[in-house]
Amino acid sequence: MRALFVQHDHVTASGPVGDRLRERGFEIDEILIVTAENYESPNVDFEFPDASQYDLVIPMGAPWGAWDDACIGRWLTPELEWVRSTIEADIPVLGICFGGQLIARALGGTVARGVKAEIGWTAIHSDDTSLVSNGPWFQFHYDQWTMPEGAVEIARTPVASQAFTYGRSLAVQFHPELNTSILTGWLGQGGIDEVIADGQNPDVMLAQTRAEEGIAAQRTAELVDAFLVHAKLG
Repeated sequence: MRALFVQHDHVTASGPVGDRLRERGFEIDEILIVTAENYESPNVDFEFPDASQYDLVIPMGAPWGAWDDACIGRWLTPELEWVRSTIEADIPVLGICFGGQLIARALGGTVARGVKAEIGWTAIHSDDTSLVSNGPWFQFHYDQWTMPEGAVEIARTPVASQAFTYGRSLAVQFHPELNTSILTGWLGQGGIDEVIADGQNPDVMLAQTRAEEGIAAQRTAELVDAFLVHAKLG
């Protein structure tokens, strides 16, 4: 089986999500939309591949808003249509953070700036812990979705919706792919200022992530395994 990771920026890798899919026998392809050279001017043109060549599509996080057509519309608008048509073709999509917001917006929900950011390791409240556990999961987002018609919300925090299913697809607001290397990249790409502005210590956050990494990878493996069952891929 083949899985496609859609990486929207150059510092977000597939992490333990990709590791677990490889362990489960998936062939992994990765595409990058906004390169390091274009990071400050991210409104680039991009041609999305034929999703029918894949058994699973995973659009990942991004430092931009899934509502921000003015900033990234040249590729955001085509990606929304691509995600919608992929789901309509009954190809499972696992949307992570920005990727989950893409699913919501592509299917008729909305995405907008939330009233409060969620940054750091956070326990969530799940209605279906066999699919999405209560975590803690790492969060780094300012936006939130409203769910499209036909979606089933399965997890939330007091701040924002955290997960929903739509057919064989799953959207999560948190970052199951997060490991120390990825967080280090985010902090180095401006995230350190955002963490400080949120009243937190980035050094402590990094140390906490390093300590949490092993058990977090196991939680992610369990999430991937459960999702494959949900998506009828395993």
